[in-house]
Amino acid sequence: MNTLQKAGMNTLQKAGGIAALAHALAYLIPIAMAVTLIFPILDSNAAQYIEFVRDNQFLMHIWILISYWGSAISLVIMAFALFERLKADSTGLIQIATAFGIIWAGLIIGSGNLMLNNFHVITDLYATDPSLAATAWTILEAVENGITSGNELIGSLWVLLLSFCALRHGGLPKALSYAGIALAIIGIYTLIPDLTSLLGVAFAFGLGMVVWSIWLGIVMLRKSPSLAA
Repeated sequence: MNTLQKAGMNTLQKAGGIAALAHALAYLIPIAMAVTLIFPILDSNAAQYIEFVRDNQFLMHIWILISYWGSAISLVIMAFALFERLKADSTGLIQIATAFGIIWAGLIIGSGNLMLNNFHVITDLYATDPSLAATAWTILEAVENGITSGNELIGSLWVLLLSFCALRHGGLPKALSYAGIALAIIGIYTLIPDLTSLLGVAFAFGLGMVVWSIWLGIVMLRKSPSLAA
């Protein structure tokens, strides 16, 4: 590898590290906004919630842009940086892992765009028929949950496969790789509805992604692939 190629790879690794830290923030900031500003209104009836959305369009749009678009953009950069980092001895497996990462980013963007559009559709409908607006909101929310929020299978497969790559061929600390496998297992458990509702597995996966992303970001910013191994 010549000097120019090494410089390009180092730049991508730094970008991936920054993206990993940004990915963690894309979880933390919306969680903080939701807990303090949005979740309290969820205990209200459908009409009050739709009125809240109507009166707080800017807040809701910022919430979605950070949590969905911020997460997806940082995820794409992370996926390609990790591909470059881990591809040397495991090209086939890391290619599959990267595909799942890009698919996950696409689903997140699609889900976020759907929610942004839903805000306008529901508030416009509420002005003419409040009961129909409440029904439509329930349906549209179910569609959005089916795209990403209902389970974390795609994201879990991405973390799982790249963690296996790192364990087999190096490129990341073993402890981080084992943590990624544990995180992926938690995410896969979101496929079990009763367990998800009982234990909050989806929320645990989100918090786990925050910790894993911060750890990954620090590793990518501080260590070359060979040193990390």
